[in-house]
Amino acid sequence: MADLNGWIDRDVASVWHGFTQMEAYAGNSPVIVERGEGRELIDIEGNRYLDAISSLWVTTLGHGVPELDQAVRDQLGRVAHTTMLGHGNRIVIELAEALAPRVPVDRPRFLFASDGAAAVEQAIKIAFQYWTNQGVTGRTKYLAFTGAYHGDTIGSLAIGDGGFGTDVFDPLRFPVLRTPCLGEPGAVDEAIRMIAEHAHELAAVVLEPLVQGAAGMALVPADAVAAVARAAADHDVLVIHDEVATGFGRTGTLFATEQCGVQPDLMVIGKGITGGYLPLAATVASQRVWEAFLGPDLSEMTFYHGHSYSGNALGCAVALRHLELLDEWDVLQNVNDRAAQLGRLLAAQIEPLAGVAAVRRCGLMTGIELAPPADGLRWGRKVSAACVERGVLIRPLGDVIVIMPPLTTTAEEIVRIVDALEAAIRLVAAG
Repeated sequence: MADLNGWIDRDVASVWHGFTQMEAYAGNSPVIVERGEGRELIDIEGNRYLDAISSLWVTTLGHGVPELDQAVRDQLGRVAHTTMLGHGNRIVIELAEALAPRVPVDRPRFLFASDGAAAVEQAIKIAFQYWTNQGVTGRTKYLAFTGAYHGDTIGSLAIGDGGFGTDVFDPLRFPVLRTPCLGEPGAVDEAIRMIAEHAHELAAVVLEPLVQGAAGMALVPADAVAAVARAAADHDVLVIHDEVATGFGRTGTLFATEQCGVQPDLMVIGKGITGGYLPLAATVASQRVWEAFLGPDLSEMTFYHGHSYSGNALGCAVALRHLELLDEWDVLQNVNDRAAQLGRLLAAQIEPLAGVAAVRRCGLMTGIELAPPADGLRWGRKVSAACVERGVLIRPLGDVIVIMPPLTTTAEEIVRIVDALEAAIRLVAAG
């Protein structure tokens, strides 16, 4: 086996990493993972790292979960994948049936995809065609929010608010109506005003309930989400909730929407759906939306959209077992216990630090905004590197440190994360 530098050389020679400047990749001390055990990742030299970002917000129960491993093996004994275009698959049906009573959507139907961005793309296309199927013209725009991020396909980029270097694609994006993040003063009134004023041209309002993850964990109050839902209903505008990041327990309930007391017309789920095992996502449509697509065979009422691996059987099998384990292990209780502990430790150890501007948290979703004295100091990158040196794996969003550990994280591991973070911030802030 080659040493670490040898593996990095091989990596650079053949792999292109997303959201990564490959010219600088090798010099940023990347971790080359060999395997995972529990909530730790182990690199090719045997070093262990607590996965405090859940492998980019997807891992829920940990790595190498025997029950999830077995679910994949069992499905392999049946079939790995069959097309969902015009045909069905037993395990896909069973997953949809299990999800149906759990999602806060009226009599839901599930259109599966391979990742969150693709599922968002489905949602905005469905919202558009919902109106055209009823002979309604002019409903071609979307209302979205400052700081929003919904993925990196062209449609999802258009709905999102740019950033992360994606501004280069502005010429490809379609225009949307945009109002301030719902956590900002006056934002709710402005969103309600915009809905009333532009209802005749709005296909849908698109929002992330409770937390705008990629915006540095910007918090969105539940009552603000509810107020927007009421305004949309009053003016017959569809509502799309993007729960790719917030879904499957991250905020303390299975879905963040539950805490808002509303039912969106469309909801997007992904990331944690398979526990981090396989790529899977879904667009969830309400009965009202689904019925607008019913009509004669081969007619223009049909939603002509679908991907080769939509509803992959292996992904659905592990997703179904994952959903069962969330209940069997009472995982949400652990989320709330560990979230309360995390909040106390952040208040005691992190918030008082001179290098910290703000701490934002909802459940186990946390953003620590750093306060570098000047631009260009790359504090986010440096604090993350210092945490990795202490055996805690994180990835920043600019100068916001994201902490999002698996849902089964222990009390001892929460202490380990906060201790490493405190030491890293003190080190970097000291220069």
